[in-house]
Amino acid sequence: MLTRIVMSALLAGLVAGIVSFGGNMWKLTPIIIHAEIFENAHVHDNSHAHSEPSASETKAVKADLWAPENGFERNLWTLIAGIVTTTGFAFLLVGAIAFSGRNVDMKEGMIWGLCAFAALFAWPSLGLAPEPPGLVAANLADRQLWWLLSGIAAIVALALLLLKHGALWKVVGVLLLALPYIIGAPIVDVSVGNVPAEIASEFAAASLVLTGVTFLVLGGASGFFYRKFEHHSQA
Repeated sequence: MLTRIVMSALLAGLVAGIVSFGGNMWKLTPIIIHAEIFENAHVHDNSHAHSEPSASETKAVKADLWAPENGFERNLWTLIAGIVTTTGFAFLLVGAIAFSGRNVDMKEGMIWGLCAFAALFAWPSLGLAPEPPGLVAANLADRQLWWLLSGIAAIVALALLLLKHGALWKVVGVLLLALPYIIGAPIVDVSVGNVPAEIASEFAAASLVLTGVTFLVLGGASGFFYRKFEHHSQA
C-alpha cells in the first residue's frame, strides 16, 4: 500500500506540475512580469524619498530581494516549484483517497481534485483573492494563518457533507464552512498600492482558473495511477 501511495503521488504530481508550468508560462508569468514593472517603479520612487543606504544595507536588501532572472532561469525555477507543489498536494490527495478506503479511478479522482481545489483555493479566495507582486496586502502571517484555518475548515466540512450521513453532520459542515468568515479575513489596506486594479483582477481570475485546471488534472492522474498500481499489486 505504501508503494502504491508513493508512486501514485509522485507520478500524479509530475503530470500536474507540468500542466501547472504550462499554464504559468501561457498566462500567469506575463501578468507577473507586467505587475513587477509597477512594483519596481514603486520601490525606486521610495528609494529617492530616503537617505542613501550604506554598503552593508544595500547588500542585505539585494539578498532579501533576490529573484531569478527572466528567461531560462525563471522558467526553470517555475517548473521546479510547480512540480514540488503539486507533488505535495498529490501526497495529501492520494493519502486521503487511501484513508477513505474507496477504490477511486480517474473520473472519481477528478471529482476529488475539484473538491480539493474548492476547499484549499476557491473557498479561501472569497476572503483573500490571489495577489500579484506589488499589490499591498494584509500582514503575511495573518493571511497565512487565516488561509490555513479556512482550508482545514473547508476540507473537514466537505468530508462531513459528502461522506457522512445525518442532519447533524450536515449542520456541522455548514458551520465549519462559515467559521473563517465569521472570524473574518485579514483586512487589506486598499488606500495604497502601485498595481492597477485591472492587472490585479486579471491575475486573480487567471490564477483561480489555472489552479482549478491543475487540480482537475491532479485528481484525475491520482485516481488513474492509484487504480493502475492496484492492478500491479494484484498481478
